[in-house]
Amino acid sequence: MAQVKKVTATEGRRPKSESAGGLVGAHISTAGGVANSPPRADAIGATAMQIFTKQPNRWLECEITPADASAFRDALAKSGVRFTNAHDSYLINLASPDPALRAKSIESFRAELRRCHTLGLDALVSHPGNFMDNRASGIARNADAIAQALEQEPGSTRLLMELTAGQGTVIGSTFEEMAQLLALIPAQLRKRVGVCLDTCHVFAAGYDLIKDHDGVWSRFDAVIGLDSLGLIHLNDSKGALGSKKDRHDLLGAGAIGKKPFERIMRDQRLAKIPKVLETPKGDDLVSNDRKMLKMLRAFSR
Repeated sequence: MAQVKKVTATEGRRPKSESAGGLVGAHISTAGGVANSPPRADAIGATAMQIFTKQPNRWLECEITPADASAFRDALAKSGVRFTNAHDSYLINLASPDPALRAKSIESFRAELRRCHTLGLDALVSHPGNFMDNRASGIARNADAIAQALEQEPGSTRLLMELTAGQGTVIGSTFEEMAQLLALIPAQLRKRVGVCLDTCHVFAAGYDLIKDHDGVWSRFDAVIGLDSLGLIHLNDSKGALGSKKDRHDLLGAGAIGKKPFERIMRDQRLAKIPKVLETPKGDDLVSNDRKMLKMLRAFSR
């Protein structure tokens, strides 16, 4: 099992004057308390970080206390991190046709939004749900649940719906389907919603980042709009192009390879978009992330 390394607030901190690569980072552990995550991000030289605000594989909810929020904000201000997002629970299914599961999912999703607002996070990443019965009905249920939650939980955290790999009955594996989901969210709430693109997911869904970099991003812009892109998850894929398998790998070790990530880091259209790793951690939660971030920054020079 990977061990969480205890770090000081300044250990490994990347100088704030160093801007190569823009806002880049990784998913960071909150073990021992959410305030421990900014110094852990500093330990790998991150300027962006993603966290869980609760255990993602359990329904048990928690509230962020004022003391926890204050400690987190103080630690964040002392760190080199300039963009922070959470990823919501893997159990949430806002598209479910089961009334009980959908109601439970909406309550859990609302709790995710509340924690993000309390902590002052920039974004919350959420997977579209599984339709289970009929795709169009599932998309409509998903959009309606998002609207309910946003109306009931006002705040500044931006919701980013993540493009998926297309396995089973999951929603949102094509640009067109994601655009359809977003269009069903009421106009007055839509400004609070954007998109997270995961490189592993879109490659597994059939978008060829190896041979058609410009085509993929031009298509994204035409269908969804680059102004909606709030975050990129940088992950290689253990599965082949179009495999529909959501299996992440270290950059350069999977089917995508290094070159597409170099293109992403050099693409001026994407220069200001935060980029976060969700690649395998290895044994110590530090070494692989440091190596991957060093590679990304070298690509951008």
